[in-house]
Amino acid sequence: MNGTIPEKLKGFGGGLPRAMGVTITHASKKKILAEVPVKPIVLNRNGRANGGALMAISDCLGAAGTVMNLPEGYMTTTLESKTNFFGAGVGPILKAVSIPLHIGRTTMVWQTTISNSGDGSRVAIVTQTQIVIPVRK
Repeated sequence: MNGTIPEKLKGFGGGLPRAMGVTITHASKKKILAEVPVKPIVLNRNGRANGGALMAISDCLGAAGTVMNLPEGYMTTTLESKTNFFGAGVGPILKAVSIPLHIGRTTMVWQTTISNSGDGSRVAIVTQTQIVIPVRK
């Protein structure tokens, strides 16, 4: 992540986001911005971004947005996700913008739009619901 990583997102950079090259460029309670290079790990056999990779990118960002809004002592996990695909993800960089549609006490709904950096064409829109649950002690 460029700049200062918000304390709430300190653990975000590992695992799947790191493997895919997801870089959060902005994080607030109302918006998450990220870039992802179109590299072999995200490609399908046709040399385009794989639909599952696009969904995973969106899942990471929706979760990051929810984490930015979590009260102390709570965690989140994805409850539901729906994806619409509009075009091929060709890059060289995919840009993603995730915004909240609902920030509630027990659920949050985030919409992530992924676009190609070259021409700005829309690749996918993912809407996901995150559940907000207390951490078990």
